[in-house]
Amino acid sequence: MHQVDLLIIGAGAIGLACAARLASPTRSCLIIEAQALIGSHASSRNSEVIHAGLYYPPGSLKASLCLEGRERLYAWCARQHIAHRRLGKLLVAVDEEELPALQRLAENARACGVDDLQPLDAAQLRQREPALRGVAALHSPSTGIFDSHAYLQSLLAHAERQGAQLILHTRATHLEPYAGGWRVSGLSAGEPFQLRAGQVINAAGFAAPALAQATQGLTGVPRQHLCQGRYFSYSGRSPFSQLIYPLPAANTAGLGIHATLDLAGQLRFGPDVHYLNELDYQVDASLREPFAAAIARYYPGIDPARLQPAYSGVRPKLSGAGEPAADFVIQTPGDHGLPGLVNLFGIESPGLTASLAIAERVAAAL
Repeated sequence: MHQVDLLIIGAGAIGLACAARLASPTRSCLIIEAQALIGSHASSRNSEVIHAGLYYPPGSLKASLCLEGRERLYAWCARQHIAHRRLGKLLVAVDEEELPALQRLAENARACGVDDLQPLDAAQLRQREPALRGVAALHSPSTGIFDSHAYLQSLLAHAERQGAQLILHTRATHLEPYAGGWRVSGLSAGEPFQLRAGQVINAAGFAAPALAQATQGLTGVPRQHLCQGRYFSYSGRSPFSQLIYPLPAANTAGLGIHATLDLAGQLRFGPDVHYLNELDYQVDASLREPFAAAIARYYPGIDPARLQPAYSGVRPKLSGAGEPAADFVIQTPGDHGLPGLVNLFGIESPGLTASLAIAERVAAAL
């Protein structure tokens, strides 16, 4: 039976960041991925935003790991020559009634350690973004955009230079502890396989809870909810020079349908929040009207005809519809009592921004 020192299950941003952090010439490291490509789901279906860390409850994993991960990610992109820009974003109060919420957001950001937000009044806002409607805003200079696909490739290349190996079309279905580590079974290209691993990182994204349920001796697996976020592109020249975020509606799971730019300057709007019973990436053109209505609150000059269905992503949430947002869960041997196993659950936004910081946390746990 094949044996490795470290098995990483899942080749999304989190699994690859863990591989880049932990692979070494003295530790055999194997990465297995069920799909045909790395980062096939959430890691490649997102806004490609480097988040500043404004929204999350102070003291939460999301807050601390986003802040740490943001700086690690900017530094990684600079060292690895990954295209990125500290573009900045505006968080906009469209009317007077939203000013208290804007103030609460500023206070929350400060409590999380974000100390560079710049308040803007209506005149300053019009000067920066003439097409934008709003009575006040906060400017976040630490928010940026980057090439997430190049980032994933750079993580894999770094891990492979340290001796890690990647096998695609390979899904782990069962984990069983034994005295020297873990027995792992599953399917590779449709054929059964078994191997032994001294340590295992379950970074399987959507599949992480199911694999945890099939792990002998493990309890306390959280319930997962699939939540789709759909995007529309906007044809023609963008009216904005930076990212535009409305204030999140109270008691909602997302940040509102916001405006983001890619590195080529293409404008897109999204994501919305749509809970699913099963994985689905379809974007229905009939959503154009509700998208346009939401966008028109802060961009009254929108031309709905320029909105085109683009793509969608699906978040692996640990909170259901109408429930307060749940934190990341990094389940370590100290939590479940099983040596050499780390499970990662509910790594939604800002998981991409936080990926290198999450990898540090996993490395410390092992």
